[in-house]
Amino acid sequence: YVSTTFDYVFDYRKGDVFWCTADIGWVTGHSYITYGPLANGAITMMFEGVPNYPDWGRFWKVCEKHKVNIFYTAPTALRALMKEGDDWPAKYDLTSLRLLGTVGEPIKSPEWTWYHTVIGKEKCPIVDTWWQTETGGILISPLPGATPTKPGSATFPLFGIKPALVDDEGNLLEGNDVRGNLVILDSWPGQMRGVYGDQQRFFDTYFARFPGKYFPGDGCLRDGDGYYWITGRVDDVIIVSGHNLGSAEIEGAIGTHPSVAEA
Repeated sequence: YVSTTFDYVFDYRKGDVFWCTADIGWVTGHSYITYGPLANGAITMMFEGVPNYPDWGRFWKVCEKHKVNIFYTAPTALRALMKEGDDWPAKYDLTSLRLLGTVGEPIKSPEWTWYHTVIGKEKCPIVDTWWQTETGGILISPLPGATPTKPGSATFPLFGIKPALVDDEGNLLEGNDVRGNLVILDSWPGQMRGVYGDQQRFFDTYFARFPGKYFPGDGCLRDGDGYYWITGRVDDVIIVSGHNLGSAEIEGAIGTHPSVAEA
């Protein structure tokens, strides 16, 4: 599954240098540093370090040195890099880049725009990928060059993936311009099969709340064009005077202040 998703989502071409900045011990490292690239015979780069040592140009220096073609990182890293200004990436030759990706959390519009304009020079498609450790690989993502993107949206499911939105009672929310709990209606090849030593926990965590449906724990908006927007964890909710407020919305509002780099 990771071999196929790597091939299609990252538009892999023979000879491409692929760099996923994730920790090798995280599933993103397993799936898209090791198995996915190597199953396709790709050149995959492993990085041990942090983006700000010895300075904030570290990532871009590595991209220049190894002529990276596909760069896959997290919005958290992009926010920190963006805060340090445009001068750092401007010092390096990033013309080898042809595709950019994000993973780990929804990317907000300011970071997406900076990534697209400053790093990609407005020529690199951005694939905003949604998946989890438990899914084994990417489930929702644009296909570069084929899917019109919207900053902050994971866009559409990959082939065979059947996402849906349900309300808190498990009723399917039909049509567009709806918001609810994201569920997956059917299985896929990369799906987790159980929890070691505690199979009941697996069912209780992912299938008990909405029987017959895989529940990843994320809220989601399906807009008027059918695009999927991940809104954050549904269990990460603040209740004020009987009103449920998602932390993602609060973080988003705080993050609009020019003095705030991370919320």
